[in-house]
Amino acid sequence: MPWSSQNGNNGGRSGGDGPWGPRGKGGGQQPDIEELFKKSQDRLKRAMPGGGKGGSAGGPLFYLFLAGLAAIVGFFAFTVKVNPDQVGIVTQFGKYHRTLPEGLHLRFPNPVEQVYLIKPQFAQKINIGGGREFSGRGFNDSPIDRNASMMLTGDNNIVDVQFTIQWNIKDAKKYLFNVEHPAKTVREVGESAMREVVGQKTLNAVLNETFAANQDQVQTSMQKTLDEYDSGINILVVLIGKPDVPNEVIKAVNDVEAAKQDKSRLEQEAKAYINKVVPEARGAAARITEDAEAYKSRVVAEAEGEAARFKSIYQEYSKAPEVTRERLYIEMMERVFTGTDKVILDNDGKGGGVVPYLPLNELNKKPAQR
Repeated sequence: MPWSSQNGNNGGRSGGDGPWGPRGKGGGQQPDIEELFKKSQDRLKRAMPGGGKGGSAGGPLFYLFLAGLAAIVGFFAFTVKVNPDQVGIVTQFGKYHRTLPEGLHLRFPNPVEQVYLIKPQFAQKINIGGGREFSGRGFNDSPIDRNASMMLTGDNNIVDVQFTIQWNIKDAKKYLFNVEHPAKTVREVGESAMREVVGQKTLNAVLNETFAANQDQVQTSMQKTLDEYDSGINILVVLIGKPDVPNEVIKAVNDVEAAKQDKSRLEQEAKAYINKVVPEARGAAARITEDAEAYKSRVVAEAEGEAARFKSIYQEYSKAPEVTRERLYIEMMERVFTGTDKVILDNDGKGGGVVPYLPLNELNKKPAQR
């Protein structure tokens, strides 16, 4: 326990049980002086001859005992001891007055002054998402809100992120007076910082083993917020457990993962089809392009040849039009009648105008063997 009240009245903050109290159980509450005086007086009367009856109870020994008892009570009422691991915060009529270091110090008794003994280096722990939580001023056995670790990722998925916060006190005065519920404040600031980090990640990124590296970012964000609150609290470390998907959404997540695997498979098949079809299409396109280029070259060459031949014929024609015209006619007739059966008609012939035609080429052919 990091702090306790020397006088029992702790200003509304629970003292708690345990070895952290300055004087044992109850946080070091000062015993009632009147009650202690009465009990001591009764014991002294019973111990004296005659059970304290008669005038012997008022003898020198009795008053000496009362003086010693008053000295002891005054010592405890006007002094306070601060242990090596503690600092003492003194309030005078409820207002901060001074800070006491280690050692024995004088003070006015309650209600003039009240001393709070705080252990700055006492490390405290808060578990977010499960387990029994140490509240910082005694164990908190109230049910833990397990939904506190349910967080929303950047891609609108729910993930369970359990983590532990360890903290202590770096400024006892600020810790005592500026924050009413330090443990609750640390818890809420930790949840807020973790939700901010998780909200920037996708579900796969949070479930990845490298997500634990974000605990430094969470610690820095928490410390910045607590310093803005002027809380006097120091965050020692933030330990992130293995994030997991809640049971309620495991089926949905499995469906999503199956869909992602199907998507990946279809993408691979599409890429394989593209790698097969695209080269074939490119090859066909290159072949068609080459054929077109060859056809173009051939047609252009033929056209250029025809044009050159026409120009040469035209030049000859311009020199002797009649002769060239007749030669062209004869060449054309030669091409037309080549390879066809011909019958020559002569109107001047005596044989009825039909001139027998002897195909000399046919005579040179050998008769077919039977």
